Parts: sequence; structure tokens; C-alpha cells
Amino acid sequence: MTSLSKSSSKPPRQPGHWLLQDAKARFSELVRRVRSEGPQHVTVHGRDAVVVISAEEFRRLKGGHTGEALIAAMQASPHRDIDIAPRREPMPTRGVEL
Repeated sequence: MTSLSKSSSKPPRQPGHWLLQDAKARFSELVRRVRSEGPQHVTVHGRDAVVVISAEEFRRLKGGHTGEALIAAMQASPHRDIDIAPRREPMPTRGVEL
């Protein structure tokens, strides 16, 4: 007689992929792996929900708040010689009794 029963084992995970409940239960390990192996994917209902990255990687991807990219883009523009100084027009005022 053959027994057909469901196996209670979880399907194999890809390296660097965590089920949400495992990531919560083993958060310290998740953080260690981010530092040693790189970004780690956390899945919810079988779909990637978030990717955990190191602070250094986040800063690298986010870039600094220097404005250098905006300055470089404006300097590279073919319209950089256009005068865009704002016009100064008188603002309406009202009298105030003191």
C-alpha cells in the first residue's frame, strides 16, 4: 500500500530571498547577510515586497544633496544663455491703521 501525503517541507528558497515571517524571526541574520552577501529580497505572498540593502549602498544609490547633478544639467543645456531673471512688479498693498 502506498501513502500519498503532503510533505510539510517548504519549497526551496533562492539565495538572498526570505519569506516575510522568516525575515522577522531572524532579523539579525538578515542584517548580517546584507553586510556579507549584499541585498536581500523579502517576499510577501510569493512576490518581492522589499529589498534590504546596507546603509552604505543606500547612500551610494541616493547620492548627495549637493545639487551638482542639477547644476551640470543646466550647464549642459543648449538654452543656458537665455536670461531667466524674474521680473519685479509692484505688489498691491493696503493701508493699515496703527
